[in-house]
Amino acid sequence: MFPPGTTVRSPAAMLSLNTATLRPQWSLAECIDGCERHGLGGISPWRDKLQELGVAEAARRIADAGLAVTGLCRGGLFTAADAAGRAAAIDDNRRAIDEAAAIRAACLVLVCGGLAPGSRDLTGARQQVADGIAAILPHARAAGVPLAIEPLHPVYCADRCCINTLDQALDLCDPLGEGVGVAVDVYHVWWDPAVRPAIARAGTTGRLLAFHVCDWLVPTRDPLLDRGMMGDGVIDILGFRRAVEAAGFQGPNEVEIFSELNWWKRDPDEVLQVAVERNAACLG
Repeated sequence: MFPPGTTVRSPAAMLSLNTATLRPQWSLAECIDGCERHGLGGISPWRDKLQELGVAEAARRIADAGLAVTGLCRGGLFTAADAAGRAAAIDDNRRAIDEAAAIRAACLVLVCGGLAPGSRDLTGARQQVADGIAAILPHARAAGVPLAIEPLHPVYCADRCCINTLDQALDLCDPLGEGVGVAVDVYHVWWDPAVRPAIARAGTTGRLLAFHVCDWLVPTRDPLLDRGMMGDGVIDILGFRRAVEAAGFQGPNEVEIFSELNWWKRDPDEVLQVAVERNAACLG
């Protein structure tokens, strides 16, 4: 979210750039400059881009540009075939928490992990996720970095994330207490008939940490790399925005588009300009 006391009014200021949207075109430094040039209010770096620039330099440049850091992508990936793999994931998540703290990120987004290689034990994978989050939560609390569990569309259950609905994510949060919440990405949850009550539930428990937007195209040629710009697909993004606001979320829309077939081939300034224009409709 934006820092306390911040006043934001324009559609551009109520937009945050997830750097995946311009992954092939721009470095993190170029993304920061582009956000400032187009008047965006926030940015959400991916860790590879962050490490390319350097955490301290990124923190300085982001602060100088006056951008809120709406999240750091990503932590998680807790599932592994053996104890050594799970321990390595815990260590990497602790490093991610430190990076998020250094850039003053509002949260560390967790993509939790799918089935371990060779496994068919989905229940066991979900338990590994729960255990992993519990293991890193004390470090996150000490660093002042909330953990945002991001449920992913069921198409990713085997290889990326075995947490697939908002209610599943909230069920993980409830026994853990403070310091953990959810990131609502409309691309992943728009299909779920229980998502609106789940958003209200997240608001009641104070667990709405981030709101990601893009669109589901029909047809979708690739479920990972053919996401649409807001307004080009079938998701009721304005309806989702109203739902999260009714649940108490006042942060920006974070645009996150993986688009190997379209937006990653376009001029990045054009992409940002279109995103700003479309965001006005998403805000109503």
